[in-house]
Amino acid sequence: MKKFHNKSNIYVTQIELKVEDLKRSLDFYKNIMGFKVLEEKENSLILTIDGLTPVITLKQPKDVIKKIPKRTGLYHFAILLPNRLQLGSFLKNIKEKKYPILGGANHEVSEAIYLQDPDDNGIEIYSDIDSSKWIWEDKKVQMSNSLLDYEDLLSQSENSRWNGMPEDAIIGHIHLHVDNLEKAKDFYVNGLGFDVVMEMGKSALFLSSGGYHHHIGLNIWNGIDVGPLPQNSVGMEYYTIKLPNEDMMKETINRLKKLNYKVIEKDKKVYTKDTSGNLIKLEV
Repeated sequence: MKKFHNKSNIYVTQIELKVEDLKRSLDFYKNIMGFKVLEEKENSLILTIDGLTPVITLKQPKDVIKKIPKRTGLYHFAILLPNRLQLGSFLKNIKEKKYPILGGANHEVSEAIYLQDPDDNGIEIYSDIDSSKWIWEDKKVQMSNSLLDYEDLLSQSENSRWNGMPEDAIIGHIHLHVDNLEKAKDFYVNGLGFDVVMEMGKSALFLSSGGYHHHIGLNIWNGIDVGPLPQNSVGMEYYTIKLPNEDMMKETINRLKKLNYKVIEKDKKVYTKDTSGNLIKLEV
């Protein structure tokens, strides 16, 4: 499963979200989704899957406001489950708990279920179809939005129970609203080093490292030249990208600076911002 999420690739590992009500969010992420609490403070908490590794940080800002529509920021973050059986178990769990889903899809490279947390932060839960079955042509992967076979998925897991996130689940990818696709493409490809693996007309791009179907999705579905969310709004604070080694980190920082992209180095941590104001933490 982690063939495309290891130190030979560039990939997403963590996300920090701002929420309106920390207690409400904890109930959702722990009791509905099946994450574990790694660390809890008065205005923030860290969630884990394996009991050791931070995956999601939830933070309740002062004077927090609800999310404003039609802005840049998070479209969804995606949790990759180890297999189809687990995806079916998750679907059964959501159905039993009567939590609403937005829909599902068979993308030819994966099967996915979509929902939102209580603050309308988008979430995808998915499992990959075997990579030997992905169709590539001219270094572009074929993806679609076919109907998900819910009944077959449920039948695969009829004898299993959802016992929370399986320990080898990870963040598989992240999908972002941006304000200009070409500018975002330059940042992520020429700045961070991702490859374009699929283009959806002139409205969305999918980028990856090491031949994955996508580690990053970008779209302009909220509009062109729209602004970012206010700092005290619910939504994404930042997400983390892991780079293979220190040399790659130095090369990436130098490349970003040469292209006049913002690099923030503070307290031995490195951040950058894409062209739409999405904050990214860079780690080795």
